[in-house]
This record gives sequence, C-alpha cells and structure tokens, in this order.
Amino acid sequence: MSTTPPVTPPTPRRKPKPEITRIGDRQLKPATLMMGFGYDPTLSEGALKPPIFLTSTFAFPSAEEGKRFFEGITGQRPGGSEGLVYSRFNGPNQEILEDRLAVWDGAEDALVFSSGMSAIATLLLACCGQGDVIVHSGPLYAATEGFIARTLSRFGIGYVDFPAGAAPAEISAALEKGKALAAQQGGKLALVYLESPANPTNALVDVEAVAAARDAIAPEAPIAIDNTFLGPLWQRPLDHGADVVVYSLTKYAGGHSDLVAGGLSGARRWMDPIRMLRNTMGTICDPNTSWMLLRSLETLELRMTRAGENAAKVCAFLAGHPKVEGLGYLGMIADPRQQDIYARHCSGAGSTFSLFITGSEAESFRFLDTLKIAKLAVSLGGTETLASHPASMTHLSVPPERKAALGITDNLVRISVGIEDPDDLIADFAQALDAA
Repeated sequence: MSTTPPVTPPTPRRKPKPEITRIGDRQLKPATLMMGFGYDPTLSEGALKPPIFLTSTFAFPSAEEGKRFFEGITGQRPGGSEGLVYSRFNGPNQEILEDRLAVWDGAEDALVFSSGMSAIATLLLACCGQGDVIVHSGPLYAATEGFIARTLSRFGIGYVDFPAGAAPAEISAALEKGKALAAQQGGKLALVYLESPANPTNALVDVEAVAAARDAIAPEAPIAIDNTFLGPLWQRPLDHGADVVVYSLTKYAGGHSDLVAGGLSGARRWMDPIRMLRNTMGTICDPNTSWMLLRSLETLELRMTRAGENAAKVCAFLAGHPKVEGLGYLGMIADPRQQDIYARHCSGAGSTFSLFITGSEAESFRFLDTLKIAKLAVSLGGTETLASHPASMTHLSVPPERKAALGITDNLVRISVGIEDPDDLIADFAQALDAA
C-alpha cells in the first residue's frame, strides 16, 4: 500500500516537450512518474529507457549558446546551465535522476553526487566559512561527525551538538550556544544539520521544533537533514521545516548493494551554491551510476514496502525473545516524546533497526557469526538482509565516552531487513540468538 502523497513535481530543465504530471484533476504520484519523468525518448532514437551517456564533453549548438551555458555554470546567471557543457558539471543521466529525486521529496531541485559523504562534504563546505558554527544532532553517521569535528575544525569552523531526542528547550539552548560561539569567532551560525532517524540508534529528531527554534534564533541558517533511513518513502522532511534533504543513495534509493552515490534535495536558493562547489570539486555522480539509480527508483516503493512489512514481522518475533534486551524499532516506540515525533513526521517505521542482545560484544559477535541468511556487512537498504556491529565497525572511530553517551553499546547490532521471505528470516534470527 502506497504511503506517499501526490506531489507537485519540479519544473524540469531543458525538456523539449511538456511533462505529463496530471490526468485531469489527478496529480500523478512519484511511483508513476519514475517510469518516464524528465526523459524524452525522441531525443535518443526512441529508446524507451535513457541510454548511458558516456562522454566527457558536449558539442554546443552555437558559440552564443556555449557562452550562455557557461554563464549558468559559473554562476553569472542563477539556476545552473541551460545546456550540457562538460561531465564534471552536468549530463543527461544525472539531470534525469535529479529531476526524479526531486519528485520524491517534493523539492524544487536536486543534486546527485559520487557518494553520500561527497554530498555531505560538499554541502558543509558550501554553507560554512571560517569562524562559522554548525549546530547538529547526535549521533550522526561517524564519518559525518568526524568530518565536522576533525576536518572542518582545521579551518576554524566550530560546532555545537544536541541529542536526537531533545525537547524544544534543549534545541533552542543549543542554537543559542551555537550563535554565541559564532559571534565569538567572528562568524555566523551557518547550518543546522540533523540525522533522523539517527545512525545507529534510530532516535528521532523533532524537525518541527528545530525549525521553530531556527526561525526565532538564526533565521538565515538552513536546516539540512540526513533522511537515509526512512527516505524518500516514509519521511518527507521538507514538509516539516527542513530546507535540504540529504541521502546516501547507496542505500534504499539504490537498493541492490551494487552502487555508491549521494543526493541532496531542496529549494534552488540552497542548491545553486552547492551546485557551484560541486562543479569545482567534481563530486558529481557518474553517468553509469546515475543510470543504475534511474532503474532502482522505478521499484523503490515496491522494495521499501516489502522490506518494511518484513521488518514488522521480524521485530514482532524479536520483541518476545528472552535473549533480546531491547529493540530500537520505530514500530515499537515506548518513549512518549519519540512516539509523538514519529506520529507527526513519519508514514512508516522503516526496515532498519537496532537490536540489543543480552550480553556484550562476545554475545553480539556470536550472533553475527551464526547468521545464515542475513549477511554480516555494513550498509543498509538493500534487497538482502544485513547485520553489523556499529561499536566495532561503522562507529569504531567514535571515542568511547561519546559512544556511551549516545547509546552505541557493545550489545547493539544494527539490522537492515531485506525482501526475503519473512519466516525464513525469523528462523535465521532464532538460531543465531540460540547461539548467542
């Protein structure tokens, strides 16, 4: 059953014929638009699906148009180039993918990158300068947190953090602290960066409360949110006050564990400066990966729906198991504050969750080593079920005291449920828990 409301698609750039986005009064939904939005077969010898455009450069129709295209690329005119220039800047596969990603988020524009971290790094560098401050929720993906704390700090960019489940007063206090720190450093509060659900605890951030605090304290600072765990099917942060949505497209959007990519969606006022820096840094997604993502977006709703249904069945079994100490699953939230956020922000519980096994690292490792169907691997959102140990793998670089404060314990196992038969998955988890 579809959980996505109809959306108004972005106005596609440089398309020679009008896009079909409505039938009568009915606005077509993203799952329908994924089959053709942004692509005209008549431009590619009638090919039903977009070819892979393996070229480094593009021929200009005229010198005057070449000049105009470069005016867009270099920022002398807003909105990017009106034509294809060079594959470090744009390309047909990338632009079709960006149009379709924007459809899912109800965004005006989108950008795609060579990885989730290249998207995040380009975003952070585009928004922040010397003396500026980032206020962020915690935990974040370890590489994101490390980039903010260790790399950006080398350039005089500070940060203030608050826990994912923070109440409005605590969020406001963090923004006030960030604004004061920025004033001391001669900068500004440049960005509010969120991750919700948080990796790997699944803790939710109250985006609406963050937006209200931002509007009151630092109205010029954009709010960016990593929506990888639930997006784009089960959460639409732009509807709740976020300005930029961040993705590791490697995960659910790609969905087959066979590519690495990242994406950003939002209004053009935020996308344009990020696009300019992407043009300079060359962090754009390549044509082949973009083509693979176009394929994957066609089945996104089917895959995520099946994975979500499987996760609900698996977690119903795990919740009653004597060797399970707890579950960080959004379909079984006990905390009233978290349940309130979930009810307002989310349309589904997702298929990635944290499993707390009775014991510590040794028991977690025995569980992981005994799995037969689920694969012991990092990442999430693929067609196959994956299991990993964040404390010793994805978040190994996080200092012990920070891990303890964030609830990343030695008995936490992160599970990403795939689209296998759910009863087979339950049997696999049962035998692995017996070994633990």
